[in-house]
Amino acid sequence: MGASMRYLSQRYAMPYKECKAVLTDIGTEELAHLEMIAAIVHQLTRNLTAEQLVEQGFGPYYTDHTTGIWPQSAGGVPFNACEFQSKGDVITDLHENMAADGTTA
Repeated sequence: MGASMRYLSQRYAMPYKECKAVLTDIGTEELAHLEMIAAIVHQLTRNLTAEQLVEQGFGPYYTDHTTGIWPQSAGGVPFNACEFQSKGDVITDLHENMAADGTTA
């Protein structure tokens, strides 16, 4: 989710239409990744009983969201806008993207 929001937010400050299109495409692809992960989580948990969820440590999550998909860290911290960066400076944003994707040397 952070990756998709990063790219889709940064595209508005991009002055080059070709680069803006690339940021849009990457952001959309990242949303597809999120959808795949959510589908897997749903498939793995949809038939569990409340007791099984509690036994596996998902009791508080189940109480709040039942079997709905709610993005959060393993520590239970919900996703928020602090998880991605969009500075509005093309060089800064692209450098941050490369760092987030592990492509810097």
